[in-house]
Amino acid sequence: MPRRGLVPGPDFEYFQRRYFTPAEVAQHNQPEDLWVSYLGNVYDLTPLAQEYKGDLLLKPIVEVAGQDVSHWFDPKTRDIRKHIDPVTGCLRYRTPRGRFLHVPPQLPRSDWANDFGKPWWQGSRYEVGRLSAKTRNIRIINTLTSQEHTLEVGALESMWEILHRYLPYNAHAASYTWKFEGKNLNMDQTLEENGIRDEEEEFDYLNMDSTLYTPAVLLYFNDDLTEL
Repeated sequence: MPRRGLVPGPDFEYFQRRYFTPAEVAQHNQPEDLWVSYLGNVYDLTPLAQEYKGDLLLKPIVEVAGQDVSHWFDPKTRDIRKHIDPVTGCLRYRTPRGRFLHVPPQLPRSDWANDFGKPWWQGSRYEVGRLSAKTRNIRIINTLTSQEHTLEVGALESMWEILHRYLPYNAHAASYTWKFEGKNLNMDQTLEENGIRDEEEEFDYLNMDSTLYTPAVLLYFNDDLTEL
């Protein structure tokens, strides 16, 4: 494990999270900051929006900025869903919102440029991570300052990824020992793997409000103000 000063852990200058919550994707809902998710992955289409700025075929994509568009795709082929065109009788892409970028026109046209290579939805050039199918809340309490923050995190995120989320509230978060019920947490594991159970389903089964109890992770300072 590499170290930063006295603290073991990844170099957060180059650290990349694997998971994003639907709420995080929803924040990127403008043409100049445009994310979408589909089939379990998250994509930053901002470069695509900038490249085709002003193009009418961009409009259907801008309309769903920050949203999940998995219903556009066939999960088996990972291609846009298709249907039999009632006018031509040919197999065409199904685009209820209207034709968008890289979708060929209904009939042959001389003004359609198909020299863009792969369509934007094929390949991983715009992929930034995976969409968290399940999220949960966790409280993080700094025992040195008594400050408390509640974060929404992905159920499959490691503790390092959760620490990365917490950095805006405490730039020295990696200089603390993270504990739950007196036990040191394994930062390479998830909350569940560290014994911090997600009991939301049990609360629902008992018809109780799950927001009444949110597990708390306690941070203990290690006397090392390492800059991240």
